[in-house]
Amino acid sequence: MAFCLLLCIAILVITGEIVLLKWIAAAQTPLNCNLGTKPCKDGSECVLHQHVCDGEADCRDGSDEEDCTVCFIIHVGQFLCAHGKKCIDQWQVCDGVAQCQDRSDELDCLNPMEGCVHHCDNKTRCLPDTFLCDGERDCLDRTDEANCGNAPSVSLDGNNGNTPMSAPAPLKCPFGTKPCRDRIDCVIYNHVCDGEADCKDGSDEEECILECERGQFQCAHGKKCIDQRQVCDGVAQCQDRSDELDCLKPMEGCTHHCDKTRCLPDTFLCDGERDCLDGTDEANCADESCNSGEFRCTSGQCLSVSMRCDGHPDCRDRSDEESCTKPPQCTTKLRCPQSQECLLEEWVCDGEQDCKDGSDEKNCKMVQLKCGDFQWACTSKSQCVPKSWRCDGTKDCADESDEAGSTCPSHQFQCGSTWQCLDTALVCNTVRNCADGSDEGGNCQAKCPDKAQCAHNCYSTPQGTRCGCKAGYRLQEDAVSCVDIDECQGGRPGVCSHLCVNAQGSFQCHCNLGYLLESDGRRCKIAGEPYLLASVQTELFLFGLRSSSLDVLVSSAKKAILSLDYDWRDQKVFWVSLDSESIKWSSLDQKKRGTLVKGIKSDCIAVDWVGRNLYWIDGIGGGRIIAVGLNSTIINSLDHTVILDEDFEQPRSLALLPQKGIMFWSEIGNEAKIERAGMDGSERRVVVSHSLSWPGGLAVDTLGERIYWTDEKLRCIGSANLDGGDVELLQMMETTNPFSVTVYNDLLYWSDTRRRTIQRAHKITGKNRKVLLKRPGQPFGLKIIHPLLQTSTESPCENLRCSHLCVLGPGPKGVCKCPSGLLLAEEGLTCSNLINSAFLLVLSPTVVTQIYLQTMHSAVGLKSWPEHLALPLPNVNEAAMLDYTLQDQTLYLADSGQSSVVLFNLKETGLVPRGQFLQLKGDTVTALALDWITLSVYWSSTKQPRLQVTSSTGEHTAVLIQDIGSLESIALHPLSGRLCFTNLAKQGEGAQVECAHMDGVKRAPVWKDALQPTSLTFSNGNEIYWADIGYGVIGSVRVDGTGYKEFKTGDGLTAFALNNGILLWVTDSDTTKVWYRDDPLTKKLWFEVNTEVVSLKAYSKSSQMGSNLCSDGNGDCSHLCLARPGGRTCRCAHDHWPVNATHCAADQHCPAGSKPCLDGHTCFPLEKFCDGHPDCSDTSDENCDSYSPPSPSFPISADPGSTSLDNSWLVRNLDAQQCSEKRCNGNGECVETNGGISCACGLGYSGDSCQDQLTKTMQGPLIYGAVGLCAGIVVISVLAAVVKRKTANTRRANPVAKQTSMTELEKNEEAPSTQPSPNSDFAEVQ
Repeated sequence: MAFCLLLCIAILVITGEIVLLKWIAAAQTPLNCNLGTKPCKDGSECVLHQHVCDGEADCRDGSDEEDCTVCFIIHVGQFLCAHGKKCIDQWQVCDGVAQCQDRSDELDCLNPMEGCVHHCDNKTRCLPDTFLCDGERDCLDRTDEANCGNAPSVSLDGNNGNTPMSAPAPLKCPFGTKPCRDRIDCVIYNHVCDGEADCKDGSDEEECILECERGQFQCAHGKKCIDQRQVCDGVAQCQDRSDELDCLKPMEGCTHHCDKTRCLPDTFLCDGERDCLDGTDEANCADESCNSGEFRCTSGQCLSVSMRCDGHPDCRDRSDEESCTKPPQCTTKLRCPQSQECLLEEWVCDGEQDCKDGSDEKNCKMVQLKCGDFQWACTSKSQCVPKSWRCDGTKDCADESDEAGSTCPSHQFQCGSTWQCLDTALVCNTVRNCADGSDEGGNCQAKCPDKAQCAHNCYSTPQGTRCGCKAGYRLQEDAVSCVDIDECQGGRPGVCSHLCVNAQGSFQCHCNLGYLLESDGRRCKIAGEPYLLASVQTELFLFGLRSSSLDVLVSSAKKAILSLDYDWRDQKVFWVSLDSESIKWSSLDQKKRGTLVKGIKSDCIAVDWVGRNLYWIDGIGGGRIIAVGLNSTIINSLDHTVILDEDFEQPRSLALLPQKGIMFWSEIGNEAKIERAGMDGSERRVVVSHSLSWPGGLAVDTLGERIYWTDEKLRCIGSANLDGGDVELLQMMETTNPFSVTVYNDLLYWSDTRRRTIQRAHKITGKNRKVLLKRPGQPFGLKIIHPLLQTSTESPCENLRCSHLCVLGPGPKGVCKCPSGLLLAEEGLTCSNLINSAFLLVLSPTVVTQIYLQTMHSAVGLKSWPEHLALPLPNVNEAAMLDYTLQDQTLYLADSGQSSVVLFNLKETGLVPRGQFLQLKGDTVTALALDWITLSVYWSSTKQPRLQVTSSTGEHTAVLIQDIGSLESIALHPLSGRLCFTNLAKQGEGAQVECAHMDGVKRAPVWKDALQPTSLTFSNGNEIYWADIGYGVIGSVRVDGTGYKEFKTGDGLTAFALNNGILLWVTDSDTTKVWYRDDPLTKKLWFEVNTEVVSLKAYSKSSQMGSNLCSDGNGDCSHLCLARPGGRTCRCAHDHWPVNATHCAADQHCPAGSKPCLDGHTCFPLEKFCDGHPDCSDTSDENCDSYSPPSPSFPISADPGSTSLDNSWLVRNLDAQQCSEKRCNGNGECVETNGGISCACGLGYSGDSCQDQLTKTMQGPLIYGAVGLCAGIVVISVLAAVVKRKTANTRRANPVAKQTSMTELEKNEEAPSTQPSPNSDFAEVQ
């Protein structure tokens, strides 16, 4: 106990010494006040003379409002301000310049009427001449009826006044009234001494009390006192209504009256902000205690106890890092040398003191800064300020250069060499008030004439007399006239927080519902403390914006929390983090936690507190905007509703405005932009597309009706109105890496991931910047929490009985939406399963969109996509055409950008890549069609302009039809075995539609008068449709060439599809429109979008039902089974020959280790195929698949038990000419030699296939050498026969050897090759 007592005494002694030292220091340094100012009584500061006795305490000790004289208006010709502490000359009332702090001298001033000739009532009224001497007293001072000549009296009997009227009866006044002195009129007692004469003799305004007693309020006219309790009671007792002026409607819970005209709620009391002019709201405040689990700072803040001694000062006075038993464990690399706080490298020399000893800001090098594109460099070159700060009337540069060249307002005088403005009364007053003395000397002796031409006032200057204007006016170009300044125009910063109403020479500010006007008459304040919700790395913080309290919410995140939002009604905070594919929540009281959605990947969420939904951006496959109900139980990714999924590139941030039913999001892809749409996905449009580089965080200012965004590359914060106009960029030195932004009242808040700070500044000017939070973790998401920001309003969805999800549309209005896999019924309320499974696949360059045709009749003329599923195409550069099989839900897609055909599995959640079906090199697929029975693909390309087919595995390819100009569309009908294709001849020769069997035979043209046919489609096996985009028609004809019909669609036709007799087509002009015709007479517009459509296909279960002879076991064909009417044809690949009707063997016309090109004319070594370099003239050596590497095929015998193949059988079944053409490239003849086939090359050719042409100089030696070659062949043949006989004897002696050899061969085929194959090499290049 003794020790504690001694400690207390020591502390008191030290404290007393400190106070004494401060008092001595203050005494030793006397205060020097500038000219035009007056020192406060305590000597701590100076105030302007014009602020003395103005009704508002400016000195801390309030001495500027003491000893103020109280005037009596009638006696001394002065006017008493409504606050009762200042008198002004009567002639200054209603002069357009407010001398009273409460502006009571400018209230109820009437504007001059047209034809104004008579001023009265101390210049507060101006009447036209028609009001003079009209028998009615319009002026209180009765001057309008003075000096009037005797007018002739008018008799009631028409005698022009010759017969006098009888004397009036004695006046009897009713109860509650008082007779005037002249006994002519009676006036109500309430009108006596109300400041306006009601009696003609003015007697009702005589003998009025001029000085009010304590507890009374004096009306502004000075002639009436009322009880103080009647002030701001909603009933005007003063005739001039001064008792009800500047009254704020008391908010619920109003408990404190002050300043005679203000009533504050209890939340304004003792909140650290002075709201009353008399300071009574912050008087007698006791220190509030902190909750359990909190630490109280010496400065009064309450912090989470976990922040005590953590190495990061969070108290304003840094007391949370004092008296720590041991140095904190820092996660940063640096530490303050003496005070031991943890320090980041970015905080050293950043202009803010982070170490208690200030060592982080010592010995900093002065660096010449490079200002941004939207900044202005101060003359010192050591400071950059936003361009909007230039000449705004405030000195922001340390050297004041940002205001150099500024002009003073018309009611002030501008000094010469410096930016300094003086009141005109201080000019030529024999005192030098300008620093350069330019306000004195010269022609100061010149005086204004008695009748100056100036509209307002005239004053002397060193340059002679000048005209000046009252405050609130500006001088016009004639230097005489004055015009009102509309302070409210353009929402000038600093004028009014919320609403501004202009008046002549003045303005008035008003606040939105729920806010109170501050004592300055400009700013608005909300009842109750708002909180800043912020994510800092993996933690969630709650920061009190008034109390600076800091609390930590429990989160389970292990990686950064990038986005967050809250729902005030359910008291929940929602967030997403990088380590979890889910959206989680925590209650604000930290008692509950949970998960709303699982199985999603998102970095941005937003809460719709009106419609009761949560939105997020799904970044998978190009991006989507998705919604789910806030009251949903834990759902997976399949139960959500897609709001928008088209034309996204890289969406970054999402912001909602439920009060209007609209949303905004930013794109940071190739074209940075900000878009807007209804929260139901309707009315989508781009609102900002310029002044952007990397728009990140997005926020909506509901009061100012603007959108704000951060731009990490431009290092600025931008804003625009809700339609995208009036774009403003705020680029400050402190916005190095702005990530997230939020707006509340006058302020904007942003997180800076580089500086590791959360800061705030004025939302328009960027001034009054302050660092709120500075911690080592990176700050990301921000939101302001307050009940008024999420006011409970009636939702349009409450009365709309949607079966699944109701979202808000523009207005707002309620709109029913369905999850994926369900369709909205025609009544617009119920979601149901598909009745008709027919659907449309709409192909865009990077997205394929699935639309069920069942929705076609429920809505027409849509300005956006109908109910649909958008499927982004991963790793596709430029999709050109597609086909689809319902059998295994596989999408075949031609990618022109990568010269390939790729496969995808269609799932409810998106497209799953299955690899490449075909890869070309230096070539582009021009036509594609799928045989949905065998899954063989018919195709053509730019450098291979022929009809060819590739098996389902991609292993076998055969050429069916050659001699085609350009093939751009193929249609198949596997059930009938027919195909049709377009044959576009060379330029200027027209085009035609041809048909054939699916094995390529029976080729015949069916329509020859086409111009540019495309989108071929079978309606049945006997009729083919197409779109002729050259003529703008849809044509059809039977496969025998008869029965041609056409339907004119108009200009811009690009694609066509057919389903169950319904025609669907696409036109492209300003927008892309999708039309349909379900009857022979009319066409209907289904919907229009701003998306490029390159292909259109319709599918249904009935369109892929049935079978043919290829359905079972590929028709017993070893390679390709091709349907034809009434049968099927087995076809071998181009490098194979048929062994019999169903099986194939390798074609040996090419030398060993080589294979032919697809054109059949040239052979190349195997290593030349799929090596990434085209060698064949048609580039077919680069027709590669990703299923299996090309390898030599072993002949398959018709007899499974046979192990050898007699090649002579092939020769006997081949036409000699065909053999010479195929085997010997047309440069020789096929010959049979010793059971084998070889080429006898013609003169000038050599090689196994006669592929090499010799020069003439070599032809002579070749002839002579041929004789020797023949002799050699005979010898080799004899040796070969001997070896063959010995081999046969060995096989007969050891029959097991054959089986072992075949087993090893199979193992070798199955074993992976250690040598790089052409396909594997190509994959590595990719």
